[in-house]
Amino acid sequence: MPKEPRRSGLYHYAILVPDRKELAKVIQHFIDIKYPLQGISDHLVSEALYLADPDGNGIEIYVDRPSEDWEWIGEQITMSTEQVNLRSLLSEANGERFTGLSSDTIMGHIHLHVSDLAKAAEFYIQGLGFKVVYQISNQALFISTGGYHHHIGLNIWNGKGVQAPSRNSVGLKFYTIVFTDEITRDSAIKNLALLGYSVNENTVVDPSENHILLKYQGL
Repeated sequence: MPKEPRRSGLYHYAILVPDRKELAKVIQHFIDIKYPLQGISDHLVSEALYLADPDGNGIEIYVDRPSEDWEWIGEQITMSTEQVNLRSLLSEANGERFTGLSSDTIMGHIHLHVSDLAKAAEFYIQGLGFKVVYQISNQALFISTGGYHHHIGLNIWNGKGVQAPSRNSVGLKFYTIVFTDEITRDSAIKNLALLGYSVNENTVVDPSENHILLKYQGL
């Protein structure tokens, strides 16, 4: 089934490349093959390319600025959406061609459509232990651990109270959260139980029916 509009689930997944050169090579590659791009933005903490795969799944490919250059006001980070100096960014490739993503590329974060921001906040903050580091009015929350700008984005841009996608539609099947150790993972599972969520075979379903596998490093 095609990707269903105005549902909860995946907004985009975000691939973190190791430096500006790698991002420049990716952008130039998509320009060269004339693949439709949705935007290129400067978020102050990062620079990012946005596109969608042929099924409509959102993808962000981005590079972080050095963390010492991020601005924090208390426990809140400063982010924005500004225009990228594309000429400067593309010059970082220095004529090198894209031959595939760098082996140092990792999954940087995930961004989800949710049906209720307050319920999502309870689940991810009180249950899983994330902290809110940035908020856009009553529309979106950005949460993280360990002083990162965000590991998960949560928004109601598809509308409050939206339904989950059909089981066989294109989109997110599940994603994985990896905790530092078994004790921290098990503590989160206990917190979720106190909130009324059950964890079966280390998998839990958030209030918007996003499925999450809870692992720890080494498992």
